[in-house]
Amino acid sequence: MTTTADPGRASDWDPTAPETFDSSHAVYAGLRRRCPVPWSDAFGGFWAATRYEDVLRVARDSLTFSTATQNVVPHVPRTQRRPPLHFDPPEHGVYRAPMDRVLRRAVVRRLEPAFARAARELLEPLLARGRGDYSQEFALPYAAQCFAIFLGLPVEQVLEIRRIGVEYSFAIQEMDRARVAAASEELYAIARTIVAERAADPRDPDEDLVSSLLEASRDPERPIPHDMVVATVRQTVVAGIGAPHAVLGSAAVHLSRDPALQDRLRADPGLLPAAIEELLRLYAPYRVFARTATRDVELGGRTIRAGEPIAMIFPSANRDEAVFDDADRLDLERRPNRHLAFGRGPHRCPGAAMARLELAAALGELLSCTSLVAADGEVEMFNWLEFGPKSAPLRFVPRT
Repeated sequence: MTTTADPGRASDWDPTAPETFDSSHAVYAGLRRRCPVPWSDAFGGFWAATRYEDVLRVARDSLTFSTATQNVVPHVPRTQRRPPLHFDPPEHGVYRAPMDRVLRRAVVRRLEPAFARAARELLEPLLARGRGDYSQEFALPYAAQCFAIFLGLPVEQVLEIRRIGVEYSFAIQEMDRARVAAASEELYAIARTIVAERAADPRDPDEDLVSSLLEASRDPERPIPHDMVVATVRQTVVAGIGAPHAVLGSAAVHLSRDPALQDRLRADPGLLPAAIEELLRLYAPYRVFARTATRDVELGGRTIRAGEPIAMIFPSANRDEAVFDDADRLDLERRPNRHLAFGRGPHRCPGAAMARLELAAALGELLSCTSLVAADGEVEMFNWLEFGPKSAPLRFVPRT
């Protein structure tokens, strides 16, 4: 894999260090104070933006910080670019339009009853046992099931996509080119199958993502090439499962440590949307998204050279004391709450509305079906892959 590491530049932090559920927040707070734009020689070498204003600037300024070259850390070797993540405006907008068409809240809110049913069914065995690994036994299959419902796919196929996606991400972190290529081709093969099946049996393009992309491929003015339809599906199926899996685990762990918050939300479910915004702020699931400097640029007192990558550390930006009062506390009355969990600028997450619906259905069912959720063992975190628990043992007291 390519590297930008500079042997003459000292590393300011180690993103590969083992983490607990809380440890990274202390690390990021220290970086915001002493070195808000640190350099790390991990993963081939990259900069990181840890403060809110710097992350916002990188996310919004596509001319200076491009997504077309390196847009994740570590750098991912690829045979072709995958829309929309790998394209800058205005080309990026060609691919976002058919995605935004089917991911608007007015469209995805029809899925809420199905999401709630999926949550109830997956919670049943955990409640019957009184304990379980919320991340592995609920958050993962729930995120997969919701995405299967959205895409109209068998849940078994979506779980397989998630398994390959995790393998792919770990292979990237280990700089294993052969495993990266093999996992990527598996994901492309699945995407080609999905597109071929939907081409043979099209659905409403106002509600179905693949049908919307296929319709856009026939646009006489700006047609999307067929291989880019496949690449868009390939990109979307991986991102659409990982983030909800990670943030749901974090949200449940947070609730397990705060019985008073649980009771307040059970007594007044109308507070759940505000709680979800705060949980998204506190536990933004991504920190691997990056941009590449198109010119030498000053950021946070450091000079980023043209061609160097910079990661946007959303979990750090969302706890920036300069922007959020009492930033580590979940505050149901926080107004405004301009968190960056879904990014900002042209690449703001297209699935934000669906993610909020998934969280509302999952956490609403968890609270309504229990009288108490409590910790039941050590939380094991994903590494740099995603920001959230890989394993979250919890105890559940069913509501009587």
